[in-house]
Amino acid sequence: MKKVGIVIIFNFLIFSFQTKNDFYSAVDQDLKFAESIKRGKEIYEDMCVSCHSTNGEGKRKVYPPLAKSDYLIEKREASIRAIKFGLRGKITVNGIQYKRRMARLGLDNGEVADVMNYITNSWGNKNDKMITIKEVESVSKK
Repeated sequence: MKKVGIVIIFNFLIFSFQTKNDFYSAVDQDLKFAESIKRGKEIYEDMCVSCHSTNGEGKRKVYPPLAKSDYLIEKREASIRAIKFGLRGKITVNGIQYKRRMARLGLDNGEVADVMNYITNSWGNKNDKMITIKEVESVSKK
């Protein structure tokens, strides 16, 4: 019986040690993600709200919605590109075609990542994978 108790305690200590490191990594990552979303909200309120509205609904057939946006979630790289370089041409969002030009906003890569993290986690959107500065840097104008 003592052997079983020792094995249980030993396994508990090993499990606790392994998950402790994983836990701290996850908490650190979650904190960075939350901070990025917070900064992104401020950027959105300064730069994006006039077209896409405070609730992300945009204006039908004029400015595409960001709320519950299939384009935003399914076309992650294209969405980053639009914020980073502006957008010309037609896009389809939630089954509706938009062709209005979006000007380049002049945001740096960190600001683009932050606003993307905010809009992809607001108004019914859910994105568990944090958008990083490195990811934004890798997106070219084409």
